[in-house]
Amino acid sequence: MSLPPGFLDELRNRVPISQVVGRKVIWDNRKSNQAKGDFWAPCPFHQEKSASFHVDDRKGFYYCFGCHAKGDALGFVQETENVGFMEAVEILAREAGMQMPARDPQAAKQADRATKLAAAMEAAVAHYRLQLKTGAAAEARAYLDRRGLDASALDRFEIGFAPGIRQGALTALTGKGIPEADVVEAGIATRPDDGGAPYDAFRDRIMFPIRDARGRCIGFGGRAMDPNARAKYLNSRETPLFDKGRALYNHGPARDAAGKGQPLVVAEGYMDVIALVQAGFGASVAPLGTAITADQLRLMWRIADEPIIALDGDKAGLRAALRLVDLALPMLEPGKTLRFCLMPEGLDPDELIKARGRDAMQAQLDASEPLVRMLWRRETEGQVFDTPERRAALDRRLRQAIGQIPDQGLRRHYGEALADLRRALFRPAAQQGRDRAPWRGRGFAEAQMPLAETRSSALGSGALSAEDLRVMLILATLCRYPALAPRFETDLDRLAPRHADHAALVDLILTAEAADDAAMTAACTAAGLGPALESLRSMAHLRINPILAGPPDAARAEACLTEEFAKYHAERALKAEMTEALEDLDHLSEGDTRLGRRLNHAVQRRLTAGRSAGSDMQGAVSEDTDALSDRLRALIEARVWEKKTR
Repeated sequence: MSLPPGFLDELRNRVPISQVVGRKVIWDNRKSNQAKGDFWAPCPFHQEKSASFHVDDRKGFYYCFGCHAKGDALGFVQETENVGFMEAVEILAREAGMQMPARDPQAAKQADRATKLAAAMEAAVAHYRLQLKTGAAAEARAYLDRRGLDASALDRFEIGFAPGIRQGALTALTGKGIPEADVVEAGIATRPDDGGAPYDAFRDRIMFPIRDARGRCIGFGGRAMDPNARAKYLNSRETPLFDKGRALYNHGPARDAAGKGQPLVVAEGYMDVIALVQAGFGASVAPLGTAITADQLRLMWRIADEPIIALDGDKAGLRAALRLVDLALPMLEPGKTLRFCLMPEGLDPDELIKARGRDAMQAQLDASEPLVRMLWRRETEGQVFDTPERRAALDRRLRQAIGQIPDQGLRRHYGEALADLRRALFRPAAQQGRDRAPWRGRGFAEAQMPLAETRSSALGSGALSAEDLRVMLILATLCRYPALAPRFETDLDRLAPRHADHAALVDLILTAEAADDAAMTAACTAAGLGPALESLRSMAHLRINPILAGPPDAARAEACLTEEFAKYHAERALKAEMTEALEDLDHLSEGDTRLGRRLNHAVQRRLTAGRSAGSDMQGAVSEDTDALSDRLRALIEARVWEKKTR
């Protein structure tokens, strides 16, 4: 069976050789430098104690300095699994989630066709380079000189020029024996829709060859010399060789530089990459003038674990960064992330280096922000959070964003980082400089981190109101049954704990997305809330509660939470109504019987609610509400509105 062109390249890109070999060997961590894709282990093909078997993850090859075995991921599978080539391809394809192509008898012919197209592209590179030295390219050479590209840079990046001649490249390549059909199919020339004679795809443009990871020229980028041209930069059209969504400019050299320890810098355009490389940042690439695609992001992560996205310091650059956040979140995994380096306003990397030098660019890279901060910036910058509704909306957006992260542990760490940022944003200014200052605010988004002295606090001493006890029952139940949290998300948002530890637990329950009790306990420990959870579970009235002490029963727990939240919200509503009624006494006038009826109604509602809820409700009623009820009842019995004012 023959495979279509590009299938094996895609397969090798998707499955790192270290992942394949790692199933058969134990890496020598003292000798390996996994961050750079450099792995060493005892050879699986011959008996040895030393680690002489080397795997280069970026180049995709292995080599044993003892027995001289060598090959790629497919060869390793063939040798270790004792299978043929196509069977090895099928094994890796399943691992990569790629569907094996249908048997295609034309695949061999297509592979031969790709070889011929690659030859046409190399001939075009030579032709364009030669044209840059002609008189027709004088303006182009002057432009490149103004941009700081000397002869060595022109040679290094193989920069050329396409004269403004309708059939210049076509005539030159066919004159060397390359068929016209190959020139057209490679994207060097274009055949008009009306069936007329082909013409050059690039005219009056500075030409930048685009090579794949193996060094083959697969396309071109052309920069127009005419300021009125419809497209300042023009890429080759899609061809059997070129898919701009799966290619990076300067891919091969950047991979080699990254393998030597340089950070991978992702810029927007060709000139930015050239300027960065000339300044010493050899591991620099660009996504060919388009928004970064998922395939390009995978290519970057094959080169480096933390690419630095260096975008232009304008609104378009910021928008591109924010779009990339959405693309990256569902693809994140432990060890694979992005950093963002936003240039000073109005400057791109090329301009920054020319204006301020290499050190200025290095300083920008050193100050690059992690992806989590870019996510936070997107959701908060330029906004005001002066109401509970706006804060709740922020929390919901953040939960939805990090909910896209597939790895549960990584998702939890993102939740913790965002919780820290929320606390810093919503903490009153008077508390910004005080460590562990007591918090008197309301709402989980405003809570500080728990106190270290949890056991000696009010939570441990038992100095709690009835409302606190109800909150604690709700939190302890949700910590044991965290999978119920989404069902009560709205109720949790309305919860207003009086204690910072309770508020922090609410925050964690909403963000941790733990599946069970053990996962929730681990999340609390990781977030520094272990003592708070332990104190919660050690409370006497919770230890004997059947929902918490008995065997797991999610249905019963859900019913309990439904009832407790209803009581909590009802009690707070009644308290608010009675407080308002008492405030109305300040405006009492003689003969105001309507106020009397209103006060009586408030008390009766309070007493009726207590009786209908049973002994549990009556025993857990807030002391403050009781006091309000007693005072209102006394005023009603005295019929204060009938007294004469004096």
